[in-house]
Amino acid sequence: MREGTSTPPEVHQIKNVSPSVSPKPRLDSVDFLRGAVMIIMALDHTRDFFSFYRFDPLDLTRTSAALFLTRWITHFCAPVFVFLAGTGAFLSTSRGKTKPELARFLLTRGLWLIFLEFTVIRFGWLFNVDYSLSFGQVIWAIGISMIALAGLIFLSIRAIAVFGIAMIVLHNFLDGITPGQMGVFGWPWQIIHSGGVIVLSSDTIYVALYPLIPWVGVMATGYATGSLLVKDEPVRRKILLRLGLGMILAFILLRASNIYGDPVQWSTQKNFVFTILSFIKCEKYPPSLLYLLMTLGPAIALLPPLEKIKGRFSSFVITFGRVPMFYYVMHIFLIHALAIVTAYFSVHEVRFLFSNNPPGSWGIQFGFGLAVVYLVWASVVAFLYIPCRWFADLKRRNKSPWLSYL
Repeated sequence: MREGTSTPPEVHQIKNVSPSVSPKPRLDSVDFLRGAVMIIMALDHTRDFFSFYRFDPLDLTRTSAALFLTRWITHFCAPVFVFLAGTGAFLSTSRGKTKPELARFLLTRGLWLIFLEFTVIRFGWLFNVDYSLSFGQVIWAIGISMIALAGLIFLSIRAIAVFGIAMIVLHNFLDGITPGQMGVFGWPWQIIHSGGVIVLSSDTIYVALYPLIPWVGVMATGYATGSLLVKDEPVRRKILLRLGLGMILAFILLRASNIYGDPVQWSTQKNFVFTILSFIKCEKYPPSLLYLLMTLGPAIALLPPLEKIKGRFSSFVITFGRVPMFYYVMHIFLIHALAIVTAYFSVHEVRFLFSNNPPGSWGIQFGFGLAVVYLVWASVVAFLYIPCRWFADLKRRNKSPWLSYL
């Protein structure tokens, strides 16, 4: 601009805008990590419906290394999914959402997710409305954790971090308290911490797979970690890498000691490979401290290098990470529907896929080896890319509030 030329008022307005209040863009590394675990999650559910194994893949007396690792790698999904839900909540405040607005969103979305868990998602798993069996899984855990987080966000970040970390680190001290010891409070204790089957009546049961503790703590910790992601890139990369590597080291040392952090100790097995498998076999229901260190540590450590990933593969994975709920619902229905079609042509029987017998407990010989499981999994992910890309584009173009609930 030439000297003597008056400066337009719009320029003064731009100069006076504080960079600290400008909306932050989405972090591709967070969406990439979320998308990656969503893709891996489909592997576990494909194995549920399509494998012929009728035993726990983590049973070291019966499993193979390939089957064990096929199941084990999916252990990263739920913790990262819940953790990043908390991280995403914090990042929404950096894009202009006030705390009262965020609290209202967390409360209403939490209730919405719980409703979906017991209606749409349950139907996707069983394809029936026979509520003699119901269960609360990861969407239930996210929903109830969001409701808790709606209140926690009014505390300081430090207080939220202390709350979440304390719940994660200390909750295994409660393992010795059984529902039977709680008397009439036995079933609430199952929902809060111990999990398991709750008999509601002579012919109605509820399976508490994801207790509140420590999942509420995982989301709270994710929210507090979100405050690190808005720091300058060099600072956040250094902090996240140290934090993640520190958690991995803590897992190795604590697991090696066999002192605390998981209800089942590791032990020497028939060979070196299976001994390693015993070492990394940690309890998911409810998730132990070691389970969470083992999964969240590498996930946090990966965030800095993921910021550098670009290209078509990155865009492919990020697409799923930007529409996680939409993808989650669709992949369950698609896998179940494919299982019905496959069963019709292979065993000429499909009624078991509409029963209250969860996948893996069917009384019929249906299923395939891991090669077919992986092929179906890859096909499911490839098929879902187009509708997920469409929905991600819709959310980007259309800022209607209701789209944030899907």
